[in-house]
Amino acid sequence: MAVLKMIRNKVILLFFMMLLALQVPAQNFEDLQNAFSKSYEFEYEKKYTDAINELTNVYQADSYEINIRLGWLNYLAGLHPGSSTYYKKAIGLKPYSVEARLGYTYPLSALGNWGQVKTQYFKILEIDEMNTIANYNLGLIFYNAEDFATALKHFEKVVNQYPFDYDGTIMFAWTHFQLGKLREAEVLFKKALLIKPGDESALEGLESVK
Repeated sequence: MAVLKMIRNKVILLFFMMLLALQVPAQNFEDLQNAFSKSYEFEYEKKYTDAINELTNVYQADSYEINIRLGWLNYLAGLHPGSSTYYKKAIGLKPYSVEARLGYTYPLSALGNWGQVKTQYFKILEIDEMNTIANYNLGLIFYNAEDFATALKHFEKVVNQYPFDYDGTIMFAWTHFQLGKLREAEVLFKKALLIKPGDESALEGLESVK
């Protein structure tokens, strides 16, 4: 009888240990959910430090969601080195995450690290070669560097996907102009005016090709 009683007690103890193990993750998730909820509230109120504190209190190094959220909040708070660190951690956890790499470009741009910005855009294009944001921003970078031939290739991908997009069309037009392709530039400037009637940049472009 004593042996049976001891076995029964061990079974009961094991049951309660298993029950406790199940309750801890549930409690952790509830805390995590509350922290995220409060962080959104504080962000809306532009209390970025408070929003950051909510998530650092429940921080988990292996959580993609916490790291990418902290990357964004630190960027909003002007803490660009910290923002970069969290975005890098998020990328390490999800290497194919386009959103994390796009987010990473914000603090990098603020820090003036344009070489790394370009690297991230090219990494994005390795994952999604037609990504509009990466192609458009690379187009701007190469345009400002007066590498118009390379800029043209990136703007072309944007315009092929979004033919009625003003930003892509006007930059595609000016890039053609810079390359001396005046006939193509004129057509594109006129298209830009259909998208945005009276646009000063498009009107200036039409005057320039005369």
